[in-house]
Amino acid sequence: MERTKVGLSNEEVMHYKQKYGLNELFKKEDTGILKKFIDVLKEPMLLLLLCTTIIYFMLGEFQEGIVMLIFVLFVCSITFFQQWKTDRTMNALKNLVSPEIQVLRDAKKIIIKSSELVPNDIIYISQGERIPADCEVVEVSNLYVDEAILTGESEPAYKQCKKQCNGIDDYWKEYMLYAGTLVVSGTCVAIVRKIGTSTEYGKIGKSIYEAKEEDTPLQKKVGNLVKILAVIGAVLCIAVISLSYINTQNLIKSILSGITLAMAIIPEEFPVVLAVFLSMGAFRLAKKNVIMRKISAVETLGSTTVLCVDKTGTITENKMKVSKVFYNKKLFDDVNYLSKELSMVSILACQRDSTDPLEKAIIEVAKKNIAVYELENLEICKKFDFNSNTKRMANVYIMDDNYYISAKGSPEAIIRLCKFNKEELGEIKREVDFFASKGLRVIALADGTSEKLFEELEDYTLSFKGIYGLQDAPREGVLEAIKSCNTAGIRVVMITGDYYKTAVAIGEEIGLKFSNSSITGEEIDHMTDVELMNAVKECDIFSRVIPEHKMRIIKALRDNGEIVAMTGDGVNDAPALKKADIGIAMGGRGTEVAKEAADMILLDDNFTTIVDSVRDGRRIFDNIRKAMIYIFIIHIPIITLALFSPVFALPQILLPMHIMLLELIIDPTCSIIFEIEPEEPYIMNQPPRSPKEPLLTQGMVKKVLMQGTTLFLAAFLPFHYLVDSGVTVEYARSFSLTTLIVGNIILVLVNSSNTKPITEVLLDNRNKSRILINIISVVVLICIIYMPMLQSLFKTSSLALKTFTEALVLGGISTGWWEIVKLFHRIRKL
Repeated sequence: MERTKVGLSNEEVMHYKQKYGLNELFKKEDTGILKKFIDVLKEPMLLLLLCTTIIYFMLGEFQEGIVMLIFVLFVCSITFFQQWKTDRTMNALKNLVSPEIQVLRDAKKIIIKSSELVPNDIIYISQGERIPADCEVVEVSNLYVDEAILTGESEPAYKQCKKQCNGIDDYWKEYMLYAGTLVVSGTCVAIVRKIGTSTEYGKIGKSIYEAKEEDTPLQKKVGNLVKILAVIGAVLCIAVISLSYINTQNLIKSILSGITLAMAIIPEEFPVVLAVFLSMGAFRLAKKNVIMRKISAVETLGSTTVLCVDKTGTITENKMKVSKVFYNKKLFDDVNYLSKELSMVSILACQRDSTDPLEKAIIEVAKKNIAVYELENLEICKKFDFNSNTKRMANVYIMDDNYYISAKGSPEAIIRLCKFNKEELGEIKREVDFFASKGLRVIALADGTSEKLFEELEDYTLSFKGIYGLQDAPREGVLEAIKSCNTAGIRVVMITGDYYKTAVAIGEEIGLKFSNSSITGEEIDHMTDVELMNAVKECDIFSRVIPEHKMRIIKALRDNGEIVAMTGDGVNDAPALKKADIGIAMGGRGTEVAKEAADMILLDDNFTTIVDSVRDGRRIFDNIRKAMIYIFIIHIPIITLALFSPVFALPQILLPMHIMLLELIIDPTCSIIFEIEPEEPYIMNQPPRSPKEPLLTQGMVKKVLMQGTTLFLAAFLPFHYLVDSGVTVEYARSFSLTTLIVGNIILVLVNSSNTKPITEVLLDNRNKSRILINIISVVVLICIIYMPMLQSLFKTSSLALKTFTEALVLGGISTGWWEIVKLFHRIRKL
């Protein structure tokens, strides 16, 4: 029996899968659990914790050693949980779309995932489907395929069986269907020849996928900061061990003092904050129809200065609508009530069950004025198909023993088929120019009757019926989104393949800054790179543009110092998406190669979603800064307290157990509380942040030093005052720990918002994690001070109620005073 009648057997499918693998373009190997575990143990903080655990056991302090070991396991568990959650999230995002195809196997038609296809599979393809692999046509019926994503040709390619081809050896074969292309009309049966990266589609995508990715400016800054602090920590650790040994002659305890300081200095929170904020930001964006393929691009969003967007489907709805109609020498803005005659001509000039957006829009209007069933029984005896040369189409019907012709097309093409007097022709041309000046797509209609059936449309005498003006209208909310961009200092540049007048009309409607001018692709071809750099400074509309022009536009903008985000959907857009600082692929109509080249995927293809993403990107970076400032502030007292004691031979205030306890409070505080904080009112009212801007500005550094120093003094001075007064070190340590932890709680509240007073922050219950972590901090504080079992572990002592209250008040004042500075700033801005 023929292969096309039975398809592959299960045994053959398994053989081909083993030989060729899955029909996937891009695949990454999962990191094994053992490797993940080893990577976790390489973290400097964990290595220090393990060293501290060993030292405690060597000193015979088994209780402390066991607790430190529990801390190690706890930190490992948190890290594994974060990785598992991130992996699960990314896998869920990856599987949002799962294409399927009808295939013949064991003489049965079944539906499978496209990724399960193997060479020699027999597949069934129909109108509107995307080709899943490189295939050869076996049986075909009026098949036209849009191959623009591969060839750049706008006209659909006609497909036929190999034996019917003319024998011309073109690279793109008439008998082949290529992965990623789209069936415009017709059906076929095909046999799979190539899959995955072996396809023409895959060859282009593979080189893009394997391109090297660079760290973003923020990643580089944090990486450099971690290295600097690690070196400082190592130097001070050695110095403290040496000084402590000179003072005490006890090597083990000296090493413990050094490790205590190193634990205080090593900035393990910085990479954690960056990873958590960016991954959670990506997760939240996914809920808003944005998938971040490169998590670090979340940060770059906040620096974007120019948004280069496609008109069709992004700025506009990608849905043609009839906007104006000229009929019987009258102009109609209300297109819902047209004559029955024009409606009949309109429907009969279109294909039946058409999927063409333009024809669907015309039929939708016409159906309101005529019963379609009256026309369904009419027999089409001849078709004149549309092509780029004639720019018109027509259907010939048998009607009342005559032949009825209904035609539509460009006004120039239809006018040539009709007869007019000079006055009528002048009026029609004036209306056509008027429609075009409004940026409308103009379609003319004509009809006629004949006793004979001719082979050429020009042999018929037709009567001009009217003109349709169609528009792909701007999406709802685009105008407001562009105003928001202007306020935020972000230029919006519209790039389209449409004509000049259409592009300018849309630009004016949506409020682009330089909407009265447009540069065409032809003009770009005649510009040098320097000329284009100057031209893009004052042009926000580029018309009749092809993907190669996009590359030059992006390069010119970036050479001018702009941070560019660009949208694209085709394979040919992929290089430009890579060239942009942020490539944005369309999830609805975008190709897989474009998506792989992009940094983010827009699932709803909506411009307003891009603007919302920029707002989120700015919020995320603003909150990263808040978290970084908090980390620096809280570590100033921890580092100085750990440093002063061994250097000046003073009683040690903080032991490794205390630092570990504080770190367990600090980590969730900076990675959870600040990540959830809502955006500040100023987020979209200030210009984009420069990538060259330091992580912490001069004003932020002053803030860190002032708040950190006051908290250090609030913990350090009372400790030594109490010790000098004759109380035990454990009692004084309890006072200092209380001051530190309470100061930390107030510090979080004060720095949660740069504009809101602390009272407003307290009343805002959206950030429930802040309330929970602060309550846990207070409970833990009370437990380690007043529970005998924990007192011996943390070397603390019960405080008198009066002393405890004094510590609470001092802790609150030590960081709460910053509210006065915030109040001053609010008054100054009034």
